Amino acid sequence: MGTIAGIFNSRNEAEVAWSELQRTAGFGGDNVVLLAPGTPTRELDAVPSDEGEQPGMGSAIGGVVGGAVGLAAGSVAANLILPGVGSIIAVGLGAGALGIGGALAGVAGGGAIENQLSGGLPKDEIFFYEDALRQCRTVVIATSTADRAIEEGRAVMERNGAESIDAAREKWWIGLRDSEEEQYDAPAGEFVSHESRYRCGFEAALHPDFRGKSQEAAAGKLRELYPDVCEDDAFRRGYNRGRAYYENRQKSGS
Repeated sequence: MGTIAGIFNSRNEAEVAWSELQRTAGFGGDNVVLLAPGTPTRELDAVPSDEGEQPGMGSAIGGVVGGAVGLAAGSVAANLILPGVGSIIAVGLGAGALGIGGALAGVAGGGAIENQLSGGLPKDEIFFYEDALRQCRTVVIATSTADRAIEEGRAVMERNGAESIDAAREKWWIGLRDSEEEQYDAPAGEFVSHESRYRCGFEAALHPDFRGKSQEAAAGKLRELYPDVCEDDAFRRGYNRGRAYYENRQKSGS
């Protein structure tokens, strides 16, 4: 199963990409999901809900997702809670989406979704999609078993203005780099030579498997995933800073 994802500044562009992907051979409505932040509660409450669902869920979401696209037959809409972000609308969480088999129980109406996201995306990328949602950007994710569909899907994303995860990740670090260099207690200029290991540790602390964990508590898994650098002082210092950064973001909700 291959997965592609795009980050959009414009929700309208994201909706167009979402719609096009549903019509692209190899995907279909159940394999394409759109995540959008900041849906007003009054709009969510107006969405018809099925028996057993909380208000804000249901299959009729035309006005909620901007009006540019309708919900494809068989797709699902859910109001979810992402810690540090708040309410988001997820559209298209069907049988194939994100590798969670369409099972919304436990995530819809208030459950955390970061771990569910990791079913279809590399875990070390999850934070950066969450960060995009914090910035009121829209994320589109699609899965397929066909290599050709994955390539065509990437073209659809790019054509509609998607930013890649690599570009978003680099911009995020550029925004932090100066302050991290200032905090790094070392002779002038030394941060540059240590930066790759420091950043690796910083980002490791944002990995879903390590969030909120001390290096001692996460030691076994850290050695497994980062065997070449996890004992390095720069990595350890970066991890501590990344852990504090994540905890502050969760507290502030920004």
